[in-house]
Amino acid sequence: MSTKKSKAAKISIASVSLLILLKVVASILTGSISIRADAIHSVIDLLGVIVGYIGVRISDKPPDEQHTFGHGKAENIASFIIAVLIFIAAGTIFYEAIRRIIVGRPIELITVGIYVTAVAIVINGAASWYALKVARSTDSAALEATAHHMFADVLSSCAVLVGLISVRLTGLSILDPIVALLVAILITRTAYLTIKRSLGDLVDVKLPEAEENAIRSCLQEHEGELVSFHKLRTRRAGSQRYVDLHLVIPKHATVEEAHRLCDRLEVEIKASLPHISINIHVEPCSTKCNQCPLSCKEAPDKTLR
Repeated sequence: MSTKKSKAAKISIASVSLLILLKVVASILTGSISIRADAIHSVIDLLGVIVGYIGVRISDKPPDEQHTFGHGKAENIASFIIAVLIFIAAGTIFYEAIRRIIVGRPIELITVGIYVTAVAIVINGAASWYALKVARSTDSAALEATAHHMFADVLSSCAVLVGLISVRLTGLSILDPIVALLVAILITRTAYLTIKRSLGDLVDVKLPEAEENAIRSCLQEHEGELVSFHKLRTRRAGSQRYVDLHLVIPKHATVEEAHRLCDRLEVEIKASLPHISINIHVEPCSTKCNQCPLSCKEAPDKTLR
């Protein structure tokens, strides 16, 4: 898994580096502010990809004495840094576009800009698709942030391409900085979504409701063996999920029976959700109940919470 993530990160670094070279040359030849904005985005993109790669490498390290839960949150920190870099890219593009609207400057060699931008869309589109595919298969927060960042670059390049074609057809150079402003808005939205995800994991936001329901479903399939469960808590660090809960079982159950039940639950939950660590606290049921779906007749409710 770590090899797949590292490979995807390396491919992203190579493709973004090539795009920067193409866009910088095209920006110099044409004088297009939208291509320059796209190049600036790609430079920030490269920094983000490098940060993401470092985050992936650190998160793949096994637990040690100082990090007994592993290094998964390194990916979330990398994702947060990438989001900040995206915001910086958006701000830079806003500044350059507004400055160009005020000063004004004609665009030269528009055809060159159109061809370079089209090539950039193809290269970046393929690289971002591959990075996102690997990110989802490995649950990598850093690689997913990198993929979204690169896809934002694809969207910005598409906007630049439309702008250049419009300038070519109409002769209105002001369309170029206007497109650059639209690119900045798209990038800002991407940054917001990325930072929301990364901060959520850093402050231990619970797993999505669908994932918690999958855990509850596994528990509810054992109504005939356990009484109830409570204090279900979940969180995430990088690609790793963490779950702990309290399990109420019949008071007469032996330690061996409780252990076997916990083992089965862990296997079933891990089959439903990948990369998950489970901690189960076992409690005996109360003796104050009147009815119970189990043979011991000690559980207060017939349905699990």
